[in-house]
Amino acid sequence: MRIGWRVFVALVAAGVVVTALMVAPSVAAGGLLYPQRHAVTAAIPPGCENRDFEGEGLTLRGWSCAAIGRRRGTIVYLHGIADNRGSSAGVVPRFTPRGFDVIAYDSRRHGESPGEVCTYGFVEKRDLRRVIDGLQGQSPVLIGTSLGAAVALQEAASDPRIAAVIAAEPFSDLRTVATERAPWFLPPPVIRKAFMVAEQRGGFLVDAVSPAQAARAIKAPVLLIHGAEDTDTPPAHSQRIFDALTGPRRLILVPNAAHNQSLYGPGVWTEIERWIDEALELRERRFAAP
Repeated sequence: MRIGWRVFVALVAAGVVVTALMVAPSVAAGGLLYPQRHAVTAAIPPGCENRDFEGEGLTLRGWSCAAIGRRRGTIVYLHGIADNRGSSAGVVPRFTPRGFDVIAYDSRRHGESPGEVCTYGFVEKRDLRRVIDGLQGQSPVLIGTSLGAAVALQEAASDPRIAAVIAAEPFSDLRTVATERAPWFLPPPVIRKAFMVAEQRGGFLVDAVSPAQAARAIKAPVLLIHGAEDTDTPPAHSQRIFDALTGPRRLILVPNAAHNQSLYGPGVWTEIERWIDEALELRERRFAAP
């Protein structure tokens, strides 16, 4: 019995579609777990030295930068997805002259740090806690962008040592932002299956990665900064986090700024410096009270 050409083509096409739908969850999960790794190409800033930091079961590569003049505190800089500590090069000369040590390290599976997968804060917050453990009783200020902002918020929920958080362009929860960023041609069942595959491979729970949920427990002052025109991580994510916060909080929406552009807005760094100063003064008054 001969099969017509059109029927044959239809059967082949159907087979391709079925195969693609079977493979797609695995591919999508890989895109979530294995962000592109970029080498550190930025020169080490003046006053900094290469330093290893102990994370959760691995060693994180980073920089330790000394304050100039009277020391006021420590800033820990946390970079975004598929980035590395090189993006802290502009933060270091801004804050070391103001009396802050600056620490910047490559998150697990980023830059020069080892690590099999990225878990978007599920494990990374424990890395951050180990780094803070090494500060010998200091109360750091956390400055994070995108992924780094999400990690900072998740750790701040359970770490009273943190003096303040500056979170630029964070996502409110992993499931929402990953679904929003998924290719348009992936149907919801494939996306749901991709999350399950990612959980199995990565050893973490997608729904446990939620800066918005963590925000309810944060006591430290939090400054949120988001580009008003961010389509990768829409500003509604920061709004949800802001709404969940119960302590000192502020949300700055930067006009005409897309993703990874909010910190370049006019006057933004002046507001960051003011927020840090006020947060440290508040902490000093709180601990000085009888």
